[in-house]
Amino acid sequence: MTQDAEVDALVRARIRGLRIAKGWSLDELAARCYLSPSTLSRIETGHRRIGLDQLTAIARALGASLDALVETAGDEVVIKPHHHPERGITTWVLNHEPGRQGMTVSRIRVTRPPERDVLRVHPGRDWFTVLSGTVELVLGERTILVEAGQAAAFSTMIPHAFGARGGPAEVIAILDHDGERVHLDA
Repeated sequence: MTQDAEVDALVRARIRGLRIAKGWSLDELAARCYLSPSTLSRIETGHRRIGLDQLTAIARALGASLDALVETAGDEVVIKPHHHPERGITTWVLNHEPGRQGMTVSRIRVTRPPERDVLRVHPGRDWFTVLSGTVELVLGERTILVEAGQAAAFSTMIPHAFGARGGPAEVIAILDHDGERVHLDA
């Protein structure tokens, strides 16, 4: 099956799935998008090509965007880790919302202590909860030990760094746009 045929089949399945999820018959959706029921049936079953004008009307009637109907890049099913051996960090990005207001949720495994001579400062807030081990959080002049089952939240305008204490540690972290760039990409 070619990529065009796969996209075509995906769009048709989404139209049918959204119609059924709303509990609408072919007649009901056809009336809402000003198509005949037979035309809509042929579109859903692949016996008729979908014109852009038809797709726009169908999307509007279903309350969906064109992007939602034709998007092929789905969510990752298997999340692969990103290793940074020089920093002693492995990161799994679990969710990413792009843009200035977006947030990133990551699982992070740290194996090294914090780099006290490389404290970072950036706009925003960081939040993490420790899944296993102990995290040493350096906030300015303070050192805070965060144990498994505990969480930490702090302004990232305070010079900060974190790392493992007494062996590897794993955290789930929620980072804003600035925190994502500094913590995951640095």
